[in-house]
Amino acid sequence: MAETTDLPTRFIRIVATDDQGRYVLPDLPDATYEVFVRGYGLVDSPRVSATPGQQLDLDGVVAPDAQAAAQVYPAAWWLSMVELPEGEHTQQALGSSVTGCLSCHQIGNLATREIPGDILRESDSHLQAWDRRVAMGPMGSAMAGAFGRLGDQRAMFADWTDRVAAGESPTQTPSRPTGIERNVVVTLWDWGTETDGRTDSTASDVRDATVNANGLVYGVVQPSDILTVLDPVTHTASVIDIPSSSPTIQDQTPASPYWGNDPVWARQADPRSVAMDAAGRVWLTGRVRAANAQPAFCTDAANRFAAHFPVPRGSRQVFMYDPETEAFDEIDTCFSADHNMISEDDVIYYGFNSGIGWIDMDMWDETGDSETAQGWCPAVLDTTGDGVAAPGWTEPTAELDPTRDHRLQFNCYSPAVNPADGSVWCSGNGPRDNQLVRIELGDNPPESCRAELYLPPPMVTNPTAYGSGGLHFTENGVAWQDWRGSGHLASFDRGQCASTVPDPTGQRCPEGWTFQRLEKPTYQNADFPINADESYLTQIDHHDVLGLGHDIPLYGDVNTDSLQVFVPDTEQFITLRVPYPMGFFSRSSNGRIDDPTTGWKGKGLWSSYSNYAAWHLEGGAGTRQKNVKFQIRPDPLAK
Repeated sequence: MAETTDLPTRFIRIVATDDQGRYVLPDLPDATYEVFVRGYGLVDSPRVSATPGQQLDLDGVVAPDAQAAAQVYPAAWWLSMVELPEGEHTQQALGSSVTGCLSCHQIGNLATREIPGDILRESDSHLQAWDRRVAMGPMGSAMAGAFGRLGDQRAMFADWTDRVAAGESPTQTPSRPTGIERNVVVTLWDWGTETDGRTDSTASDVRDATVNANGLVYGVVQPSDILTVLDPVTHTASVIDIPSSSPTIQDQTPASPYWGNDPVWARQADPRSVAMDAAGRVWLTGRVRAANAQPAFCTDAANRFAAHFPVPRGSRQVFMYDPETEAFDEIDTCFSADHNMISEDDVIYYGFNSGIGWIDMDMWDETGDSETAQGWCPAVLDTTGDGVAAPGWTEPTAELDPTRDHRLQFNCYSPAVNPADGSVWCSGNGPRDNQLVRIELGDNPPESCRAELYLPPPMVTNPTAYGSGGLHFTENGVAWQDWRGSGHLASFDRGQCASTVPDPTGQRCPEGWTFQRLEKPTYQNADFPINADESYLTQIDHHDVLGLGHDIPLYGDVNTDSLQVFVPDTEQFITLRVPYPMGFFSRSSNGRIDDPTTGWKGKGLWSSYSNYAAWHLEGGAGTRQKNVKFQIRPDPLAK
């Protein structure tokens, strides 16, 4: 680790040693650095001050005991100590309840495995302390509700922190980098503010990694109503306020043990997902108005989409930020916009409850009219075989009728576009979600929108596939989907299907699926493998920015401080770990090529720390979120 605060924003570069303990920290900007060694089985070495060009012999310091060694383990290894008790909820349900927490923040880090002394002093037990602590802070009401629904079994957390306080440490241990993992170079920059939460980022157009070469990197910070901006050339970070006339939310929240009564998450724009188009413009979701101030055309039969499937309420819409004009456009969508995917024909797609919505970016540029530029479709199975999604379909809870089409109920948290045929697919993110929904828009949407449903085959066992997650496609039309519940990484190739006739059971194509599962820390008393972790969104390295090949799938692990890369040809997982500061929590990532003539140095994969509480990171309150760049060099000593 080499860290400096001499530059305009904090800068960190991290490398692994070769198998002889040699290392090279390449291309450090001119500054004075603190350099130290961190490793599993070690305690941090003393920090040594140095400047680029110096040779430093650093000593790894062997940990005196397991408890000392575990202080630098990622959170999942500490969480694996939790024993899942018998009771009202099954072990799988308990694991899924923790996964719900991991959607926002890590569990097992120092901030969660230890209870602050002032809370303990006012509590009769660790269980009472847990009941108090989960009710605090900006999300206290929601957390207390989720915690209370566990009933008596919530005591598993109190038992865990009791044992941690008594000096117990994880029995499962993380492995050190091996093979290609030793070639990884990680660079981090501070950005944003001290009270930031979720921070999704974009560095380039996912379709063309040469867009925005050497340019600014943008992140949306949901609780802070800002675009956070990094200039990685000058090492400068800044913020841009996102204007919104939407009513303020979360301005009355429980007191925080970190920020007191200051409503640090009071906000209006509430921005979430972000993408960059071919012109370098930034598309982000956010609130441009109140949820109940839905435009009339969303339910007016004069609008063909509303006539087909009216949308009476939308909680989050779309902004477009143009760096050239430094102006925001507001695009008032009927559907609630969240995660996105841009198609090859410049349409940006969003998922919403049981449907997909889109904005024709060219039409928006031409007209500036929200109604004209947008459309949406439900997912309707063409069970009658007439080629259209005919009105009068049976609803999701109704019995099937072979004379009528059938609408699907599904979660479209992660939409994806298949570049091979232009179809739009959806994956959910709930603990019971297991659907893969395909929607073909046809030549006259919404009437021509037709759906297909695919579920994992029942022969997937130990564990079964449950709790789906992110979704992305290779250029030749293979879907890759991470399963945040069961811990699988699945691929689905519709081209392998013997039949694609619409089937409400979702079992039309078992031959299209393959499943992989990476060994991770699991709850130590679970009857089957239940990960103490959660994956988030799947991405595809379309442009070989990591040097591992084109169309390589990867996904973020939110509780292991890492991204996981899967190389299909070798069926090998490669871990891209961020060991410092602990707390790396990746929701998404994308590649960028800054200079195609300079090999590994001219390209990289960009991601960000995206947990909801920057103050949970190593360093505590005052620590800022990080923008992260991954590169893989030919060997650990490449300069």
